[in-house]
Parts: sequence; structure tokens; C-alpha cells
Amino acid sequence: MKHLAPAAPVLPPAADGGHLAVLRQLLPYLWPKDRADLRWRVAVAMLALFASKIVTVWAPFAYKHAVDALTAAGNPAAVAVAVPVALIVAYAVGRVMMVVLAQIRDALFARVGQHAVRELSVKTFRHLHALSLRFHLDRRTGGLARVISRGTNGIDTLLRYSLFNTFPTLLELLLVCGILAWNFGWLYAVVVFVTVVVYIAFTYSATEWRIGIRRSMNDADTDASTKAVDSLLNYETVKYFNNEEHEAVRFDRSMQKYEKAAIRTWVSLAVLNSGQALLFTVGLGIVMLMSAYEVAAGRQTVGDFVLVNALMIQLYLPLNFMGSVYRDIRQGLIDVEEMFKVLAVGPEIADRPGATPLKVTAGEVRFDEVSFHYDRERPILRHVSFTVPPGRSVAIVGPSGAGKSTISRLLYRFYEVAGGRILIDGQDIAGVTQRSLRNAIGMVPQDTVLFNDTIRYNIEYGRPGAAQAEIEAAAKLARIHEFVLTLPKGYDTIVGERGLKLSGGEKQRVSIARTILKAPPILVLDEATSALDTMTEQEIQAALRQVSKDRTTLVIAHRLSTIVDADEIIVLEKGRIVERGDHKTLLDHRGVYARMWNRQREADEARRRLAEAADERGVTAESRARAEATGR
Repeated sequence: MKHLAPAAPVLPPAADGGHLAVLRQLLPYLWPKDRADLRWRVAVAMLALFASKIVTVWAPFAYKHAVDALTAAGNPAAVAVAVPVALIVAYAVGRVMMVVLAQIRDALFARVGQHAVRELSVKTFRHLHALSLRFHLDRRTGGLARVISRGTNGIDTLLRYSLFNTFPTLLELLLVCGILAWNFGWLYAVVVFVTVVVYIAFTYSATEWRIGIRRSMNDADTDASTKAVDSLLNYETVKYFNNEEHEAVRFDRSMQKYEKAAIRTWVSLAVLNSGQALLFTVGLGIVMLMSAYEVAAGRQTVGDFVLVNALMIQLYLPLNFMGSVYRDIRQGLIDVEEMFKVLAVGPEIADRPGATPLKVTAGEVRFDEVSFHYDRERPILRHVSFTVPPGRSVAIVGPSGAGKSTISRLLYRFYEVAGGRILIDGQDIAGVTQRSLRNAIGMVPQDTVLFNDTIRYNIEYGRPGAAQAEIEAAAKLARIHEFVLTLPKGYDTIVGERGLKLSGGEKQRVSIARTILKAPPILVLDEATSALDTMTEQEIQAALRQVSKDRTTLVIAHRLSTIVDADEIIVLEKGRIVERGDHKTLLDHRGVYARMWNRQREADEARRRLAEAADERGVTAESRARAEATGR
């Protein structure tokens, strides 16, 4: 698989740098040091840019001389025809070359621009995966995806418009002013320069006014997108509570805000375009009146009048476009600003300087006086110490909120401990690389979420590139292989968004299969059979016992019946270990664990009796119906 070269670092735009600060950050992507093939494209594109502008200001001179030749008196017939024709052809060739050179420039730069967008997009994607679990729990996926999408589009806008529109237009302005001053006097250059300055000032002030409107429109758009994605991801919940209309009203409320902001955006755009046209027309009119006066006085020719007009019209086209370019650049800055804010967020969990790969020899896991809190006012774990010996299993049980799942998250180093240490084979996990740590641990979570892809892909995710035979072997251990074979497309069956086309038990078994395929030395089972029926649970428990053999296993359990064979059971309550021992020892102790066991047994017995009563009612009703049907 081809890997991208490390990209240059992206920093948040400086508060006082604005556009230039962003361009400085993008410069390494425009001139990548490790890509000579892209650098020569930039160089040739810049030559094409300069050549295009030189041809642009030269072409009107051919037009001027053609007009003068046509209006000159006393020329021989051959000259009166041949010279204007040649000049007109030259003018036409110049106009074509303007377009051709511009297209060559764009074609050459396309690969550079798209490579930059790709590099920054991949960098952002990697950065998001490097951020902490806390960050992703606090952000909404729909809104975040929208911010990233607009940010990458904004990067393309900044790269293309800043380099090939703003700079060339300013270059053309200087050339036009120089030509007018040289040929007709400095007053012409002053009028044109003042006109352009006023035009740019108006464009700037009007665009700044529109920025607030556009920002509110973006906010409404993000809010609407977030609500839509959130609602669709929770499609079944919406149906359970019959809240389709409620969701539509919420979405419409956001779209109303977007509608109002969008209308204001279009109205403000009309004001901007009208003002730009008025200002430039006034400047054009003044210059043309000056030239017309000189022609009437005999100090200029008709060709000079045409030349002045042609130069002004040619300047107006990119200048008018510059107004929309400026708006696009400012919009691009707004969009990129949000993405840079994400890029500026540092990972909460980062490898320490000099971090070394974890070396798993035996697989012993030890929690040493571990304390943790999400909020300082609400401790989750308090001085928790226990050891999972190599190849043995330890179960963590306790009431909801006791801190059971937090233990697995700390072991995976999704969070840093507030106190104490977590060690694997004597190595503090805070001092090893995260990649090596997570390679050594296999997780079967309580809430299984699958990718919207095939069953094969979701199992293979445990070890990308695994052979089909290995995938099927893992599926057999997880008791999912036979079910997969009954599907029309087998392992190529698409599981749907978040795996919704599969039942809870089927999803859980796919999750178990991919963990089996990963074959880690340490297993973490977080309520791994919580979504399974009793018969399937027993099958999976047998498979998990086989998989866990000779592996260090930490089991986070709610159903106590699933961990009766654990080598040690640790009972958590309010973040502290209150009991520990094997199943029989804890029952004999008649403490917290025994009470939890008795409550679950009573609940299971109550459910069993209810099921039997329901079955009996069903049989009775069926007998009554049969009797009525036979007339008895």
C-alpha cells in the first residue's frame, strides 16, 4: 500500500496575519521539497502566467494600429487592406494566446493544487484519529464532517485564486498604469489607479459586511446538517417513539435560519455587484472623455481612443472577477479557519518523548493504586490495585457507574490516569507507544458498531490483509460462520449503517470474530455477550474460553453467570474494590457479590416464570380456538 509522505505542519492562522498567515502555511504544499515533478509544474505555470499577462496588454496595440490603418488617408490600396488585415489577425492570435496560456497554467497547476488538498485532507483525517476519545464524545459527527468538507474546499479556493487570480490582476493593473502613463501621460494612470483603489476599498468593506451574514448561514447549515445526520443515525429510535414530525420540525427550524441568512446573502451580493459596476463605469467614463477630448484636439488618433478603451475593458474583466475572487477567498478563509481550529487541537493522549514499543513477554497486567476522574468533583476510580496474571482471567463486576468500563478505557490509554500506574509485564503503559500498546490488546466492546461494508471487511478489520481461510476460521470460533453461509451473498453481505441489518447477537459475534482474528496476547471483554440469547451466550462463552486459553483476559461483566469460571472476580463499588476472590469464595462471604448474585437469580427466575406463563396462555388460547372451530 502506498503511503503519503509526511505533510508540513499546519498551525492555526495568526490573529494578525490573516490571509498572508494562511498562505505562508500553505506555501510548503505549493512548493513541496520532496516532489520535483510538482515544483517544475509550478515554475512552468508561473511562466505561462507572466506570458499571458504580457500578451494581454500587447493585444490592444494591434487593435489600435489596425484602427489607425483603416482611418488613415492617402495609403495605397494594397497597404490599406493588407496592413489592417495583418494587424487584425495579430490581435486575434493575441486573444487566443491569452486563453491558451491561461489554460496551460491551470492544467499544469491542477495536479499541484489537488495534491495539496489531498495532503491536507489526509493530514486532517489522521489528526482526527489522533485526538482523544473525550474530543470525539464532545463533538457531533455531522457538524464535524461538514466543517472538514468545507475546509478542504476552502483550501483549493485559496491556492488557486490567491496565486492565479489576485496576483495576476495586480500585475495587469501595474502594466496598464505604466502603459497609459508612458503613452498618454501620468494623469490617465492616476485616474485608473484611483478608480481601482476606490473599487477595491468598496469591495473590501462590502465583503466584510457580508462575512457576518455568510458566517451565520454557515452556522445554520452546520446545525441543520448535524440534526439531519443525528436523526438518520438514530432512525430506529425515531420510529420507536413515532417522532418523525418532531424531527422534521427541528430540521425545519434550522433550515428557516439558513433560509433567512441565504436571502440576506443574495441581497447583499446584488448591492455589491451594483456598486462595483457603478464605480468602474465612472472611472471608465472619465478616461474615455479625456481621450475623446485629445482626439478632438488632434493630439491623439482614433486608434489611441480605441486602445484606451480596450485596456480599460480588459482590466475590468479580471478586476470584476477579482471582486468575486476576493469574496471566495474570504469565504475560503472562514471555512479553513474552522478546520484549522480542529487541527490546532492537540491530542490529549500523546506518546512521550523517547516512548518505546511495548514488549509483551508473559502478558501480565497490573493496576497499581490507579485513580481517575472525568471531573475533579466526581472521582470514578479510587486507588484501585489488582493484577491479571499471565494466561489467567480476572472479571470486574459492580453496579452501574462503579467504574468498570473506565478500567478498559484506561488500559487502552484513551485517558491518562490521575494517579497510580498501569503496567504490562512491568512496563508502564504511559511510557510506551500507543500503537504497540493497542496492538497487544483485543477488545470486544459492549456496544458493537460495524462499518457499512461487508461481513468479510468487518471481520478482516481485526487484521487487514488476512486470508479468507483465516477469516472463516475466526468466524467459526465466534459461531457466526454457519449463519453467514445462509446469506445470499455470504461474506460479501453488506451489514448496513452501524451494522443495523444484523441482529444484536450477530453484530456481537462479528465483533468477537475480528478480535479472534487479531489474535492479541491480552483480551478485554466488555459485556461481550450482553446482546446474546441464553443458548447463543453459552456457545460464545465456550468459544471465548477457548480463545482466552493461554491469554491474559480482563472481563467487564454485568451478567454474573458469564464469569463464574473466572480465576478472580473483583467487585467495584463507588470506584473502590470492596471484594475479591473466586465465585465460590465470594458467595460464601455473603457480601456485595452474593447480594448481586441473588438479585440476578431472582430476576432470571421471574423472567422464566413469566415466559412459562405466556407459553401456557398461548397453549390454552390455541386449545380454546381449536375447540370452537370443531364445535365442541
